[in-house]
Amino acid sequence: MRFLHTPRLRRIKYKQQAEARLADNPGPVWGGVFTRFEDPDQNSFALVALDEVSRAIDAQRRAAAERLESERRAAHELEIAKEVQLKLFPQSMPLLGTLEYAGSCIQAHQVGGDYYDFLSLGCGHLGMVLSDISGKGIGAALLMANLQANLRTQFATALDDPERFLRSVNQLFYENTAESAYASLFYGDYDDQTRRLRYANCGHLSGLLLRSDGRLERLDSTCTVLGLFADWECSMSECIIGSGDTLALYTDGVTESLNASDEEYGEDRLVEVLRQKHSLSADALAASIVNAVQSFGATRQYDDITLIVAKGT
Repeated sequence: MRFLHTPRLRRIKYKQQAEARLADNPGPVWGGVFTRFEDPDQNSFALVALDEVSRAIDAQRRAAAERLESERRAAHELEIAKEVQLKLFPQSMPLLGTLEYAGSCIQAHQVGGDYYDFLSLGCGHLGMVLSDISGKGIGAALLMANLQANLRTQFATALDDPERFLRSVNQLFYENTAESAYASLFYGDYDDQTRRLRYANCGHLSGLLLRSDGRLERLDSTCTVLGLFADWECSMSECIIGSGDTLALYTDGVTESLNASDEEYGEDRLVEVLRQKHSLSADALAASIVNAVQSFGATRQYDDITLIVAKGT
């Protein structure tokens, strides 16, 4: 009988021979197992076992999948952080008879370090807060939340003794943050009856007060930044916001916005918008300033754009 000459039995025989050769053949330097053989018709065959290569490829695939999953989780966590941070901005605005006001913060990233707030101090007084935290990203956002918590938990004492209130805020911020962390801050207490604004400018950019007759006054720094010194003294100044006057408080994301030629937006352009748009409501004027800064800037926003606009009525 000539069963061995049938194609099927011949393939079985050659397969068995090849498997035997694979078992005896040492692996080459690249980690596989390799053998060659010929059938009776002198057709050449090769068998290669790539266990090590396959394991390496599988490991690379697993690493890539884990990296994508890690990036997905990080993006999701940043989105949650953004939603949480948005809740730290004022959710309600006390009504006043002699002042209309608005605030805006356009963040450069999902979270940022700029902060503004409106505090109901009682007895017809409104607290206005604008701050710029050192650094950017998650670190700055955490410092911002720390400062917001310090202000929100202690502002009940602000009406009677604002200097003591700010000293306490500085002390807690100093104790609960890293040695190099700090924040510039503008704090103002507006009296709805007398139109008087008492303020502390803690190392922040000068506030701009555009009078109804076109004169411009700057509310300059009255003390240094928060968080750098345990022994910190605060001094206050004051002004009157009359009918038709416009107050603008802002962070450096407004005036230091760069265009394609690396030219800064600058204070002069901001003052020009205040002059041209002074008849608008506080909300509309704040939106006009943001639009002007964004239109001037390059395609990418590098810093948070944050401001408060208040108008005497």
